[in-house]
Amino acid sequence: MSRIDIITKQKLLVVEDDPGLQTQLRWAYEDYEVLVAGTREEALALMRSEEPGVVTLDLGLPPDPDGVSEGFRTLGEILSFAPDTKVIVASGHNARESALTAIAGGAWDFYQKPVDIDELGAIVRRAFHVRNLEEENRRLMAAVPGEVTMLGGLITAAPEMTRVVRTIEKVAGANVSVMLLGASGTGKELLAKGLHQAGPRAAKAFVAINCAAIPDTLLESELFGHEKGAFTGAVKTTEGKIEMADGGTLFLDEIGDIPLPLQVKLLRFLQERVIERIGGRKPIPVDTRIVCATHRDLKAMVAEGSFREDLYYRLAEIVVPIPSLAERPGDAVLLARHFLRHHAGQMKTAARDFTPDAAAAIESWRWPGNVRELENRVKRAAIMAEGKAVTASDLDLEAGEGDDAFVNLRAVREAAERQAIGRAMAMADNNVSAAARLLGISRPTLYDLMKQHGFNAA
Repeated sequence: MSRIDIITKQKLLVVEDDPGLQTQLRWAYEDYEVLVAGTREEALALMRSEEPGVVTLDLGLPPDPDGVSEGFRTLGEILSFAPDTKVIVASGHNARESALTAIAGGAWDFYQKPVDIDELGAIVRRAFHVRNLEEENRRLMAAVPGEVTMLGGLITAAPEMTRVVRTIEKVAGANVSVMLLGASGTGKELLAKGLHQAGPRAAKAFVAINCAAIPDTLLESELFGHEKGAFTGAVKTTEGKIEMADGGTLFLDEIGDIPLPLQVKLLRFLQERVIERIGGRKPIPVDTRIVCATHRDLKAMVAEGSFREDLYYRLAEIVVPIPSLAERPGDAVLLARHFLRHHAGQMKTAARDFTPDAAAAIESWRWPGNVRELENRVKRAAIMAEGKAVTASDLDLEAGEGDDAFVNLRAVREAAERQAIGRAMAMADNNVSAAARLLGISRPTLYDLMKQHGFNAA
C-alpha cells in the first residue's frame, strides 16, 4: 500500500477500552485510517489532532466501565468540539434507554453489544456516505450563484430580492441620493453598506445614524457637529456625522423622524453641499453621499405637512422598495440555516439543521419582524435545542395563517408555483435535482419553471 493511499483514506476513530476488541475493530476497517482511543482524554486528543469524520463510541469507558456516565460525557464533548461528526454509540447496559438518551444527545446511530462486525461496518459506511453528502452539499451551497450576492454579503435566493440587489448595483456608481423603503428588519442598513462598497466611495467612510434613536435636541449636533463653547457642555469642537462621512456615504436610517426645523438645514446641505457647525460661522464644504431609509409613508407625511416636499425629492432621487421576508419565497429557510450555523458555531451547541416541521413552520410564518425576528428566534433555538436538529417547538412557532386570498386564478397559480419552488430549493439546499424530486417533477421542467419565475437556475 502506497503512502498516498494512506493519506487519502477517511479517518475513523474507535473509542473502546477493551484491547482485544480494539484490535478486532482496527483490522475490520481496512478501507479507513483507523484511530484508537481507550479513554475520554485520548479520544478528545485524537479529535483535536486528527479530526476524524466518524466515531464509534463504547459508552462503557473507565472510570465507569460498567455504566454509561463517562461515555455520555465523551459523546457531549466530541459533539461540542466538532458538531458535524457522526458518532455511532455502543452499549450493552440498558440498551434501549441508552439508545434513546444517546440519540437525543446528538449521536448519529446506536448499536447493541456484543458487536456484530458486519452490521457495525454497514453503519460506519453509511455514516461516511452521509457525511460526504453533507460536505458536498455545503460546497455546492457555497458555489450556487445568487444565493450569497456580492452586495454586502446579502443572502438570498428570491428573485424579488435579487432584483433589489441588481438595482442597487446599477446606481452604486452614480452620485445620486438613494432612498430605501421597507419595514423594520428587512436589511436596509446591510443594503446601504453594500451600495457604499459597490461604488467609487468604498475606500472612504461609511457612517450610519438612526434618526429615531436620538432626541431632537441632540440630533442637530450629531449631524452637523458643534464648535467649542456653542452650548453648555461643548468643551471641544466636534465634527458631525455628515462631516465624518466626507468623501464617503452617510446612511440616515428612519429619515421620517427628523423634525421640521432640522429638515431645512439638511435641505440646504443637499442643495449647496456645505454645512455650518452649531455655533460656527464658516461654511464647510463636504462631499458626502446620502443614503436614507424609512418604514414610514413619506408621501403621506408630505401631504399632511410633517415632511418637506422639496427635501423628499432631494432624498428620493432613486427610490428602492425592499420586500418583506414574507415576500421572499424560500429565503426564510435559507437565512435560518445560515443563522443556525453561525450562532451554533459561536456558542458551541450541537444544533446543525432543522427538522421538517421546523422548516415548514419557518416557511409558513409571516415574520412581522422580518430578518431581525428570524435571527433572534434561530439564536434562541440554537440554545434550546436538545439534539442536532432544531424543532418547531424550539423556535416557539406555530403554523402560519397562510397567505391572503387572491382573486385572479392565474395570480394564484403563479404565486403558488413561485412559493413552492423557493421552498423546495431552500429545503434541498439549492440542489436542483433534489428540489425536483421534492416537487415531483423532472429537472428540465424545474429549470423551465425557475427561468419563468425569475430564479437563478445556473
